[in-house]
Amino acid sequence: MSKKVVVIGGGIIGLCSAYYLQKEGCEVTVIDKSDFSGGASFVNAGFITPSHIISLAAPGIINKGLKWMLNASSPFYVKPRFDMDFLKWSLAFKKSATAKKVATSIPVIKDINLLSRDLFEEIKASNEFDFHYERKGLMMYYKSDKVGEEEWEVGKTAIKEGLNVTHLSSIDAIKKHEPKADLNVKGAVYFDCDAHMTPTEFMPKMISFLKEKGVEFYQNVAVKDLQVSNGKISKIKTKNQEFVADEFVLAAGSWSPLLTKKLGLKIPIQAGKGYRINTTKETNITIPAVLCEAKVAVTPMNGFTRFAGTMEIAGINNKINPVRVSAIANAAEGYYNNVKISEQEKSEAACGLRPCSPDGLPFIGKSSKCENLTIAAGHAMMGWSLGPATGKLVSEIILDKKTSLDLDPFHPDRKF
Repeated sequence: MSKKVVVIGGGIIGLCSAYYLQKEGCEVTVIDKSDFSGGASFVNAGFITPSHIISLAAPGIINKGLKWMLNASSPFYVKPRFDMDFLKWSLAFKKSATAKKVATSIPVIKDINLLSRDLFEEIKASNEFDFHYERKGLMMYYKSDKVGEEEWEVGKTAIKEGLNVTHLSSIDAIKKHEPKADLNVKGAVYFDCDAHMTPTEFMPKMISFLKEKGVEFYQNVAVKDLQVSNGKISKIKTKNQEFVADEFVLAAGSWSPLLTKKLGLKIPIQAGKGYRINTTKETNITIPAVLCEAKVAVTPMNGFTRFAGTMEIAGINNKINPVRVSAIANAAEGYYNNVKISEQEKSEAACGLRPCSPDGLPFIGKSSKCENLTIAAGHAMMGWSLGPATGKLVSEIILDKKTSLDLDPFHPDRKF
């Protein structure tokens, strides 16, 4: 049965939701408070990551975070502040950062990532629109034996989950895969299951395709209020317009909790700022990588190389911190002997806000508080990777189909 659906949020999650809904014959409208040209969906590393099986809320991260709070250039920074939502989120994060909970989430994270990778490949094979997509795996480069051992433990866990992982314990072993990059590392853990893309290419092409298919887009339109009656949203109000629909999708990223509060629903999400630097100079990098000690992602995109990183939980703001930009540039130069990030490239750095749940799992599904609202938010650093899987699940929920995955781990009403 065709339905009229309004998607709130035009990032990768919102667009993928619109993509699968229009395929099912739904009449879809996408609204966003921006102009569909920036934010986390444009500045991310473009990773599709079945390898990332360990959630952000991992054991030990609390102690690291406390130590890193004193270092403005640290990979993970939490700004202390007296905000009740932040304090509740912090407590839920602490409760989630246990070995048992992380172990339980491993197959869940792996399965949704594998589904999403397969769906990206389906979209690519459909030839509906062309975009850069390569499946070359992911290198986890390390400089110290201690970090190498930690990464290999993750690798061995991934092998038990059925993923193909290799420990490359020397530069010579690495060069068989990445022969031209001039690396300053001890070794790498190589996951061959991952893929990568160029987000700044995919996003506008997806929007153009959806417009051709009749999806309506409204830019620079912020939702001001939700009108609810009998447990259902009857309309949403913006400054100058009202939107009526059968179903609504909330894919507004870090801004999602501001809207669910109007329903009496508090979904614990905090904005995690990430930065990116692009360089068009030749780097000889062909395989995406994570620079482990620095927590910096490296992606050979279409026409440039991107260095991205940091997780800065400091509320909703788009201020560029030059210290954190320099930390990414220094990491790039420290791991690749031939890479030099210019002052111009650093000055052109951009940031985006990633919506972080306390347990590292996104919220996908309907809350008991609202019958016709499907929530799709809280994907943290895996938003790009999980776009198609989330969009597919959203369409299955709205059209009352059997879902591709068990949705219980993602339930918006789950307890922390």
